[in-house]
Amino acid sequence: MIIKASQRGGARQLAAHLLNEIDNQHVELTDVRGFISDDLHGALLEAHSISKATRCKQFMFSICLSPPPTETVPTEVFEAALERIEVEFGFENQPRALVFHEKEARRHLHAVYSRIDIEEMKAINLPHFKNKLRDISREIFLEQDLKIPRGLMNSQDRDFTNFTLQEYQQAKRERRDPKAIKAAFQESWNIADSTKAFRKRGTGRRYWPLTRRSHK
Repeated sequence: MIIKASQRGGARQLAAHLLNEIDNQHVELTDVRGFISDDLHGALLEAHSISKATRCKQFMFSICLSPPPTETVPTEVFEAALERIEVEFGFENQPRALVFHEKEARRHLHAVYSRIDIEEMKAINLPHFKNKLRDISREIFLEQDLKIPRGLMNSQDRDFTNFTLQEYQQAKRERRDPKAIKAAFQESWNIADSTKAFRKRGTGRRYWPLTRRSHK
């Protein structure tokens, strides 16, 4: 799943863009949560109105989730991706609107969240959100057995603790949790003073042939 996002204002402009049927064969507003209004224009204008009680100008978090051009994924995969994003950024209870676009039999999802925490009356901070979304994207590609785009593959090469598809499938075959293995790699790597020391530790020995992509 390719995930792109931005912090932004412009409620009217974003609503008009998402409901544009000229560039999309099918547009469907599938969910409006946490707003009084049940239409997209009204919901995003509500988010704008609430933001006026704060200093936040980029009061929306706009996310686009797209499968690769040659792939089609079920709605459940989009929903699972959003759940991860909400947990990662603390957006589980934030107002949101979901819009599916379809063009040439390909669907992608736009999700728009209000960044304003009503109880605190301040914007939810989103540090390093692009990197965090990149990691979520990579995990979904691996889990769905999809070909990983070049950009995600390159970033993997810079961090040996991230799994390739081969490594992920190996862990699954052995009924081991890939995330737990990744955490163990990170811990061993942090305390080792060399690659030799890392290999002597039990954590890295079994998977070392698959993870020899960087040097300390």
